[in-house]
Amino acid sequence: MSFRLQPTPPARPNRCQLFGPGSRPAIFEKMAASAADVINLDLEDSVAPDDKPQARQNIIQAIGDVDWGNKYLSVRINGLDTPYWYRDIVEILENSSDRVDQIMIPKVGCAADIYAVDALVTAIETANGRTKPISFEVIIESAAGIAHVEEIAAASPRLQAISLGAADFAASMGMQTTGIGGTQDNYYMLQGDAKHWSDPWHWAQAKIVAAARTHGVLPVDGPFGDFSDDEGFRAQARRSAVLGMVGKWAIHPKQIALANEVFTPSEEQVTEAREILEAMEQAKKNGEGATVYKGRLVDIASIKQAEVIVKQYEMIGG
Repeated sequence: MSFRLQPTPPARPNRCQLFGPGSRPAIFEKMAASAADVINLDLEDSVAPDDKPQARQNIIQAIGDVDWGNKYLSVRINGLDTPYWYRDIVEILENSSDRVDQIMIPKVGCAADIYAVDALVTAIETANGRTKPISFEVIIESAAGIAHVEEIAAASPRLQAISLGAADFAASMGMQTTGIGGTQDNYYMLQGDAKHWSDPWHWAQAKIVAAARTHGVLPVDGPFGDFSDDEGFRAQARRSAVLGMVGKWAIHPKQIALANEVFTPSEEQVTEAREILEAMEQAKKNGEGATVYKGRLVDIASIKQAEVIVKQYEMIGG
């Protein structure tokens, strides 16, 4: 282990992030009543340019009027390459209650993007006497973003999560696909006459996880575009969970249960993790650094793996 210890990420459930356009206030109550851990009220891609001013007002009113329960409440602002983003921040933070928790910053390409938003948010908080600091989540959606992801992860103490935005990321990288997440028809290898499809997002996800974990930030998988394909969603979510991501976006309400299912440790996983901890505790009493559990070697590293599963389960409220 490095002398510089890996920071602990925020201890809050982030299994599912449900998105809804700020231009559709009729759905806000349903979003609040859903089983999603995080609610993202959107001012960016899902809102037409002419609708953005009204969408801001809808969100400002909903932050105070809707009972969000224990949801982590986030607002996705417009990108820093647009004329909208600063008004998004100023109007929301100067006119809404402290119930809003987070600003989601899309299309982040470098640490300076975070610095710009941080400076504006800090000034507004100071000027208006806001007592609850706003957190940040950023979306990696470009070649620049993935190239600079570690400096982005370290850019601000406000940063709590990093997501992968597959669609814009694919466009920025020049990928020959219109798919949003999941396997892609032409991304395969041949073994004889058999085709084997692999995951074109795997390397980017792994890079995000490494940067996020290094700096105590939650790594999150982004959207899966085909909301009619439950098994495709599950497959990508399971790969993301194994890589170390803590949750996934839902762009349709039916995806909430799927995300919660995958990113909540099962009873079997938790039972096995606790048994491994018990086995290692007995080994420690016997003066041993390793032992055998169900025919396989477990050691001190296994304790850390098992603790991750148990702590996640307990945090979710298992």
